[in-house]
Amino acid sequence: MERTTRIGVTGHRDIPEPVLECVSEGILDEFRLRTEGGPVEAFSSLAAGADQLFADLAVRSGIPLTAVIPGTDYERHLGGPETRRAFRRLLHVCAERVDLPVERTREEAYAAAGRWIVDHTDRLVAVWDGEPARGLGGTGDIVAYASRVGVPVRVLWRPGARRP
Repeated sequence: MERTTRIGVTGHRDIPEPVLECVSEGILDEFRLRTEGGPVEAFSSLAAGADQLFADLAVRSGIPLTAVIPGTDYERHLGGPETRRAFRRLLHVCAERVDLPVERTREEAYAAAGRWIVDHTDRLVAVWDGEPARGLGGTGDIVAYASRVGVPVRVLWRPGARRP
């Protein structure tokens, strides 16, 4: 039986328009490269931005998606109505859902979800501008954690682009 490659995502909530095409192509390329070697599963927290883009592309590519939900009142803090609708739509089509234990703060919950994804995947896609995290559990923190524990990271970003 072929081994399944598990790919997780971390990334910014705000992806500037000039970066979007480059990131989308990189995610699809990662899926193509991995599916050539056998089955693939995708893992995402379904947050706005990179997480929802990754999840949407996985679903459209026929890749089973697992939602990793931080232990907090997550949906309420995701953003506006459009982001929450996208979250519910993606959650509805997930193959699996992992609900993490409740953490003391929202940031600690997000950090725990990022670490869980790294700990349960073979590769990490990081939609990251290379800047330090803007808060606990931000993209830079999760990329650093993946590097410390030996999970390969593919960084996707357009050189010179800045996020809002």
